[in-house]
Amino acid sequence: MKTVIIEDERKSLEHLKRLLINLPQITLAGEAMNYADGITLISTIKPELLLLDIQLQETNGFELLSSLGEYDFGVIFTTAYDQYGIRAVKCSALDYLLKPVKLTDLIQAVQKAIIKKEHRQTQEQIKNLISILNHPSKEHRIAVTLLKEIRFIDPEEIIRCEAANNYTRIFLKSGESLIASKGIFEYEDMLKGYNFIRCHQSHLVNKKYIKSILTLDTVNEIELIDKVTRIPLSRLKKEYVRMKLINQT
Repeated sequence: MKTVIIEDERKSLEHLKRLLINLPQITLAGEAMNYADGITLISTIKPELLLLDIQLQETNGFELLSSLGEYDFGVIFTTAYDQYGIRAVKCSALDYLLKPVKLTDLIQAVQKAIIKKEHRQTQEQIKNLISILNHPSKEHRIAVTLLKEIRFIDPEEIIRCEAANNYTRIFLKSGESLIASKGIFEYEDMLKGYNFIRCHQSHLVNKKYIKSILTLDTVNEIELIDKVTRIPLSRLKKEYVRMKLINQT
């Protein structure tokens, strides 16, 4: 894959270049250290893959992508900080690497980019990302990675999430259930701020769909508003869940 790097720190740039030497499937076609040179580089090289620093000195990587209009290449973000930016990237199902970048993480991200090359949805994912970043207080869709597609879903439509080994089953208001290819801890992080409660090691539930807390002998459960579905409630989580429901926060 013809690849370019946009990174404004010389040390990080050289580090990435050294790592890429270990990836024979990658051809490094160019590098830039600022916004203007990055735009020129992309339009000239027309890469298949872009390694892009989230935090550039004069702007950020998200704004750079937004300014490009239409494009057709994979994107892997790199970042040293900015937790909100990382969460937004996760919500859009885009790949990112934490600095200092490790070779194993880079190899994994590049392999994923190669697999997705023929089924790329980067443009829609970037639009979702920009929407989240530009309107942090607004409700947004999250990108759910399935076996053959990426679905963009309003968190309000999600009733609950249930761990299924290394996958997550997501139950929707419509009655549909989806098998997502990420663990439940990933969705717990994505859904922060959307009133979801981790009530059990294997369960994450939207509190707007909770009807009551039940205690049967020594077993605690959450009953949903459909009056049929019951979800295990960890004994250690019972008071936490009760307070979340009472305080409505």
